[in-house]
Amino acid sequence: MNKLIAAIGLTWIAAGTAQAGGNVDAGKALTEKYACFSCHGKDYNTPIDPSYPKLAGQHRDYLAHALTAYQRGDGANGRNNAIMTGQVKPLSKQDIQDIAAYLHSLPTTLATHR
Repeated sequence: MNKLIAAIGLTWIAAGTAQAGGNVDAGKALTEKYACFSCHGKDYNTPIDPSYPKLAGQHRDYLAHALTAYQRGDGANGRNNAIMTGQVKPLSKQDIQDIAAYLHSLPTTLATHR
């Protein structure tokens, strides 16, 4: 009985940890839903404009921070871009973590330290 309780507890802890880091499959679905590829490129490495960032392989925490800053908009630590602000307004904190996990998981042409 104690082994069963311990196994259930470890399963719950593992599930919580996975969610805290984001769900790659859910993130992929969200990037498709919001058509992020239309500006950042199908592979998220070839944006349609050189001023748009490459997203593939970026660090999770950077991506989450950037999306949250766009949600805040103007002001301290906010980012101001009408398109991005409109795209990220409906996202939950979990959505942001999921998108960040998905984009981080993609192969990149960036020189990043993982």
